Amino acid sequence: MAARPYETAAEWLEAPKKRVLLFGMSGLGKTHVSNMLRENGDWFHYSIDYRIGTRYMGEHIVDNFKREAMKNPFLRDLLMSDSIYIGSNINFSNLAPVSTYLGKPGGVDKGGMPFEEYRRRQALFRQAELSALMDTPHFIERAEALYSYPHFVCDTGGSICEWVDPENANDPVLSTLSQHLLMIWLKGDDAHTEELIRRFDRDPKPMAYQPEFLAEMWTKYMAETGASEAEIDPDAFIRWTYAQALAHRQPRYANMARNWGITVEADEISGLRDAQDFDALIASTLGKTA
Repeated sequence: MAARPYETAAEWLEAPKKRVLLFGMSGLGKTHVSNMLRENGDWFHYSIDYRIGTRYMGEHIVDNFKREAMKNPFLRDLLMSDSIYIGSNINFSNLAPVSTYLGKPGGVDKGGMPFEEYRRRQALFRQAELSALMDTPHFIERAEALYSYPHFVCDTGGSICEWVDPENANDPVLSTLSQHLLMIWLKGDDAHTEELIRRFDRDPKPMAYQPEFLAEMWTKYMAETGASEAEIDPDAFIRWTYAQALAHRQPRYANMARNWGITVEADEISGLRDAQDFDALIASTLGKTA
């Protein structure tokens, strides 16, 4: 295991500057905890997805909006004459513009996009997420120097595990992050997984996938359904892929926690009321793993 910024409960509790990174599947409480800590008053909340949407993919997102608007003659005339402005109103609690841009592969007449275009957008997102993750040390310094925040929480997206190699001691992303923050896996159990699948089935949302995994799923789905690209229902495909994506990510998260951080059960996170509860939980976890 790589050295952690805080190795014992005492080091954590006595630290004048607490810096953590939360990772795990979307829907298990990363943003909930981050918001709770921010509301405490002395924690800076750095959202990776927000950084992606505002710094690295903002132009792509807005251009996508404009591309759709240009299909409407009325809006096209207004855009061409600079009479209207189209922007992305992304914020911590509404990151929909990012997922809307990612989209879903499948029949265009069913709300999908060609698979090659989908892969291109996935590649853009991958680079954007890596860049946003590597910006974390800069934001730690910025939060303290500019805003005088002593504590820092990095709220990552569920796809962080897709771009790193937790078994590589020299992984550039993990080695950089672990030098600055305590990496904490919010681990769900089988019941959480079933609930996430039910929730996703009700409202399937775009996701980012490791390229090799995506290619495998796409080929397998076409073979099982016998459907051509134009015939594939985009929602049906991502519903079918979701449970397999969870299974694909779980061991990667586990290796990240084992080699680079600590593990906290999602049920323990859901019961937290304030920053003091969070401090106590992390101290208890470090005490067990020291």
